[in-house]
Amino acid sequence: MRRSRLALFLTALVLAVTATLTGATAAHASVQAAPGPYVALGDSYSSGVGAGSYISSSGDCKRSTKAHPYLWAAANSPSSFSFTACSGARTGDVLSGQLGPLSASTALVSISVGGNDAGFADVMTTCVLQSDSSCLSRIATARAFVDSTLPGRLDGVYTAIRDRAPNAHVVVLGYPRFYRLGTTCIGLSETKRKAINDASDHLNSAIAARARAYGYTFGDVRTTFTGHEICSGNSWLHSVDWLNIGNSYHPKAAGQSGGYLPVLTSAA
Repeated sequence: MRRSRLALFLTALVLAVTATLTGATAAHASVQAAPGPYVALGDSYSSGVGAGSYISSSGDCKRSTKAHPYLWAAANSPSSFSFTACSGARTGDVLSGQLGPLSASTALVSISVGGNDAGFADVMTTCVLQSDSSCLSRIATARAFVDSTLPGRLDGVYTAIRDRAPNAHVVVLGYPRFYRLGTTCIGLSETKRKAINDASDHLNSAIAARARAYGYTFGDVRTTFTGHEICSGNSWLHSVDWLNIGNSYHPKAAGQSGGYLPVLTSAA
């Protein structure tokens, strides 16, 4: 009887240890497994305008191998990577031309969009070329648009992503503050710089609110860009680039790798 009980005890112990080791091995394998399909949507802040090293086949969309989606894919080896973000894209452009790769198998989606809808380029042109009062007036118009119209447009994009990729983890990335304040800086006045920063915060708040309403993760890049704004002395953003105007107010390669990539990596 004693031997029988001992044998049963030893057998149970072996089985328990085996199950534990097998479970640990499976868990380790799961951690090490490559992520599923990744789709990168959005505007120039996702495509990588300003970072250089553009993929020739992307044409005017200017998708860069130094953009944060490309860098994330290179570091994490998803089972597939679809890079459809495009320079100048608005919410309507995302809906009409970027959602093709999404499917029920998509594991991760990243997107930055909304700045072009709010008239970002026109705001910056006005603030660079015109008076403080004209700049503030144009920003007020943009802020009103963000309050009244942009949420509905974002809802259209986020609903389409959810419908096409219902199982995906979605990371909605925001925009940096553009200027370091309280420093001597050639160019825009402190009044303009502060108004532009405040407008960026306002835009980020609107985007974050709609993203969270859908259960999506908002990736706030303002913290990672702190200390690297224009006028900081170590800017990760282009100021006005008169030789290549399209680069203006876009992240440099350092902004993509140091400002955006850590936020995407943490949120993904």
